[in-house]
Amino acid sequence: MTADKIKAVALTHFANHGYSGASLAMIAADVGIKKPSIYAHFKNKDELFLAVTEEAVQNEWEQAVDYIKKGGQSFKEKLYGYLKLQKESYEQDERAKFWLRTSFFPPEHLQQQVIEYVYRYLDQMEDLLLQEFVEAKAQHPEMQNLDIKQAAKAYIALLDGVFVEMLYGGNDRAEERLQSSWYMYERALFN
Repeated sequence: MTADKIKAVALTHFANHGYSGASLAMIAADVGIKKPSIYAHFKNKDELFLAVTEEAVQNEWEQAVDYIKKGGQSFKEKLYGYLKLQKESYEQDERAKFWLRTSFFPPEHLQQQVIEYVYRYLDQMEDLLLQEFVEAKAQHPEMQNLDIKQAAKAYIALLDGVFVEMLYGGNDRAEERLQSSWYMYERALFN
């Protein structure tokens, strides 16, 4: 129970202050324990950071699968809705904010470990999208000549563009990027 509480509080600190700005002393104080008590659960700050990263990426993956696999939406609605979901999650959910910032700006000494999480997530996301594209292609005559592998990669690039704007430009610029990118992507796929 304490390890979970430490990770939850650490997530908030890492999301808001980054790796270097988060201190174990402040995390411990917010948990209501003394700093040495953290070491009963985590060897050091790096181990805590990687544990939080692992949970955040798992949460992102589960959210992606839940959203993409749920019924009741057209393929086009799913793709657009997932873009909107990612933007809203970043604005409202500290796990999403932490994951996005960590994937783009990992601590230098932990970069290799974080990049492994990032690439595994991206590969799984591409596979998930490919499955959806295969099903959509069978139902949409206008998609028959579409290279679905390229379309899935382009969608991930579209997500990346929105992510960059969320990190650097703020909500309004991110929304503009999302709408403009989607406008072009939608026309390429469905017209």
